[in-house]
This record gives sequence, structure tokens and C-alpha cells, in this order.
Amino acid sequence: MASKADTTAPQKPVTNRSFGSRTDVGLVREHNEDSLLVCPPLYVVCDGMGGHEAGEVASELAIRTMEELADSITDAASMTSAVEAANLNVIKAPRQGVGREGMGTTLTAAQLKGERLLLAQVGDSRAYLLHNGKLQQITRDHSLMADLIEAGQITEEEARFHPNRSVITRAIGSDPYMQPDIYELNLSAGDRLLLCSDGLNAMLPDYQIADVLHDVADPQACADELVSQARAAGGYDNITTIVIDIQGQSLIKQQKTRRKSRAWAVALIVLLLAAFALAIIGGQQYVSNSAYLGEHDGKVVIYQGIPDEFMGMKLSSEAEVTNIAMADLERVQPGVAARIKNDMRVDSVDDARRLVQGYQQEINASTQATEEPQARKEASQAGSGDAQ
Repeated sequence: MASKADTTAPQKPVTNRSFGSRTDVGLVREHNEDSLLVCPPLYVVCDGMGGHEAGEVASELAIRTMEELADSITDAASMTSAVEAANLNVIKAPRQGVGREGMGTTLTAAQLKGERLLLAQVGDSRAYLLHNGKLQQITRDHSLMADLIEAGQITEEEARFHPNRSVITRAIGSDPYMQPDIYELNLSAGDRLLLCSDGLNAMLPDYQIADVLHDVADPQACADELVSQARAAGGYDNITTIVIDIQGQSLIKQQKTRRKSRAWAVALIVLLLAAFALAIIGGQQYVSNSAYLGEHDGKVVIYQGIPDEFMGMKLSSEAEVTNIAMADLERVQPGVAARIKNDMRVDSVDDARRLVQGYQQEINASTQATEEPQARKEASQAGSGDAQ
């Protein structure tokens, strides 16, 4: 998405994303000649030149061209062609009534695919890389200051305050045969890339930029903080920043592996909970459908459940106290009586009742068998007495 809006107050940090951006008019300029493009995997910063209704037009034209050609950029040759197209569009624009003659812009474009970086550079907007906590400038400025530094005539610190520090030696819109510098690099997951206009690095030394890139984890908050510190240092120029965190294929694979592991862990927990729930339900059904015969106060008692405990809770309840005395049962079924004293399990309460009914019949039959001879004996004795 192309952006030209000034932002003079920090934006709310956006989390869970790999990039952040901000452009700001600064504290001295009346309008913003910077433009930026955030269209993953393509990111572009342009710093226009030529004054009001010129520099900002040039930077917007360059950004618009790069956005239109973004899908066609696949390698160094196609990146070069896109930058050349932006250059020709800026040159032709005044003849078409757009902008002014002599307008131009810097352009720093980065295409990031996994851990592979493709960079195009024209002018003095920069690309920095923070790798293992160390900051390095990837691009070389096309500027008078860069030439003087390489010639050993001034230092980098002196260049920041030199009266000719804004003079650039190559720009979009100045030469129809202009060629960009192209850089191709392999990055590492965890690296951080910064694209910026010179309104940032002219205000902040590299070590201060490195500190912010290292200390502010969220990329949007980091882009905001860089702009805020450049404003606090004077904000003499427009300030644009794009901060991109390199996730890379290895990190993406790690994230996918972690997501899969979490998914498997959740699925395992769900399965365990389901199994536990089924076990509880099955256990409840087994307990409710089970029964046993036991003894209480010398009587045979029917219990529903099983004669066990779970976590201190009894797994049975009294269903019926029968009229069968254990003494009577011991007389007719001593083996059964012994088993009942130790809680004799049966299939169901109904089965228990049928067994109890059978035991009662045996007791009754035994009692009757004992009482009938006694009754006959007593009747006989009574008859003999009457005869006498």
C-alpha cells in the first residue's frame, strides 16, 4: 500500500506482523516530499526533490510505478527494469503537465522472499541491516558526501553537518540512462531490515539507530520510535522509515512445527478428556447396573453398586433389607452365607431379589421339614394320653 500521509503523533503499535512503517513531515518543512510503498514482498522509500508540487510529485510517481510493476519483479533484471520505468515516468511527467522540470527523487526498493533480499538503490535513501545485534549500511549513498568520505577528505560525522550534505549524484528523473545499484543478499531469520530517507540518518547517528532497532521488538513501534527520535533531534527534513523483520523459511518452518505440536497436544488432551468422560460414564453405568448381597445387623441386605470405594466415596447404596436372618441362611446354605458375609456380587438387583426369594423358599422348606415331624410326634403323644 502506498502512503503519503504525515504522521506527527506515535501510532498505536500493531502486533503479530513482520513490518511497520511511518512517514512524517518533520519540524521544519511545510510539506512532505517523501513517499513509501508497503506491498509485501516489495517495500520502497522515495525522497522527492524540487520543492513543493515537484519533489512530492516525483516521489509519488516513482512509488506508483513500482507498485504497478510489483508483480513483475522476480530477479535483478526485472527490478532494474521497474526502476528504469519509474525514472522515465518522472522524466516524462512535466511534458504531460505533471510536476515541474528538474524534479527528481531518491529510490530504495527491497523485495524480500523468505531469506532472500533483492535491493535497488538510487540516491541517498538507505537500507540498513541489523544482524546479530550489529548494524550495517547495505546500500552506498549516491551523494557528494559519500564521495568525499571515500576520498578521505571528510569523516562520516563531519558529513552529517556539512553544508552540501543534501547534494546527490544520482536520482530518479535526472538522466534517461540512469541505472540503479542492485544488491542481492541472503539474510537470516531474526535479522531486521530498515529502509529510510535521509531525514532519519541525518538526525541520528548509526549507533542510536541500532539501539532502537535492537530494543523495540514490535516493528511498527520501532518505526514510530525512530521517527520520534529524529524529530526530537531537530526534525530538519521529512522522515520516513520502514522496519521489516526477517522471518525466513527456517523460522516459518519452526512456527508451523510449533503450531502442529500445539494442535497435536490439544487433540491429545481432548482425546484424553473424552476417554476420561467415557470411562466415568461407563463406570457409572457399570456401578448402577451392578449389585451384591451383604450382611447388616444379622440380616441379608441387597445393595445396588459394587462393594468398593473411589476417592473415599462408597460405590454402592442400600436397595433392600430382606427378612432373611443370616442364622437361618447359615442353617440351609452355609457356603452361601459365608460368601454373603464377604459381599457376594450378582449381576443386578433383580437377580439379587430372585436369589433371596430362592433362599427364603429353602429356609421355609427346611423349617417346615423340621416342624412337621415334631408336630406329628406331639400329636401322637397327645393321642396316647387321651386313650389312657
